[in-house]
Amino acid sequence: MSKVFKFIPLFLITALILSIGLTGCKKSELQRVRLIEVTHSLFYTPQYVAITQGFFEEEGLEIILTDGKGADKCMAALLSGEADIGFMGPEASVYVYNQGREDYAINFAQLTQRDGSFLVAREPDPDFTFDKLKGKEVLGGRKGGMPYMTLEYVVKKHGLTPGVDVNLRTDIQFDVLAGAFIGGEGDYVTLFEPVAATLEKEGKGYVVASIGKEGGYIPYTCYSATKSYIEKNPQIIQKFTNAIYKAMLWVQSHTTEEIAEAVKPQFPDTDHEILVKLIERYREQDSWKPDLIISEEGLNHMMHIMELAGELDKRADYDKIVTTDFAIRAMENIKK
Repeated sequence: MSKVFKFIPLFLITALILSIGLTGCKKSELQRVRLIEVTHSLFYTPQYVAITQGFFEEEGLEIILTDGKGADKCMAALLSGEADIGFMGPEASVYVYNQGREDYAINFAQLTQRDGSFLVAREPDPDFTFDKLKGKEVLGGRKGGMPYMTLEYVVKKHGLTPGVDVNLRTDIQFDVLAGAFIGGEGDYVTLFEPVAATLEKEGKGYVVASIGKEGGYIPYTCYSATKSYIEKNPQIIQKFTNAIYKAMLWVQSHTTEEIAEAVKPQFPDTDHEILVKLIERYREQDSWKPDLIISEEGLNHMMHIMELAGELDKRADYDKIVTTDFAIRAMENIKK
């Protein structure tokens, strides 16, 4: 009997080693994809669901996620080879294509279909109307960036002339807008979530309008990769697109509470109640739909906004900077 008991620890140790080895092998079989996102926001909830619910792993991918802190920085990382896939507004790919670059960025899937920012005031204003911006100063982000251009489009839609009726500032970087506002700059600021809600909780700002609702349908945030990367790695692009589509379907079929629990690991410092509130806010304005296809109509609307902002002299060719092949395949093969 004593000999039997001597072998038990050895057996357990051997089993443990084998288990660790097999787990390591499984992990090493995943293909690494370096994904850079324009900012880390609940606006991109389906992407985080794809990570936390294992949809990327199901497709054989390991995602290395980086916050690019702005579309210009994301595109620079994509073009330099520091990232494999970029997640940003497709306006960045329009700029690159129009520069005549041979290895330009191609958008292959859409995640959000509206602007994700909210107009934040210093005091609560349940009866806010855009005419109240007259004579005021709004911190709008980087000139040429989609958040600022959509804001400008919305302001013009409401009959106000930027630079005449309202001062839209572009001298403050996207990632420090909230800090500048808290520091006393501007009468209003446009912010993404959960930053806007954090200011509300602290009594330092109050959401008074949704720029997304006012701006209408826009292929606002899309996934892109360089032409050469897509040509060399079509299987990775397809697997990536499949995972995103699975996550979008998951979001559609689950409650706000369940979605909040799913994304909590990505936003550990955000209270559960705020997560629920913000996810509901984005759902209400129809930010996500299980449709990955970037339409020509949507891209043209976005380029129209760019033209109104004075940032675009020539429109990019839809067939050059957009491919719908991967999105169509994912939507055909993955059942709702």
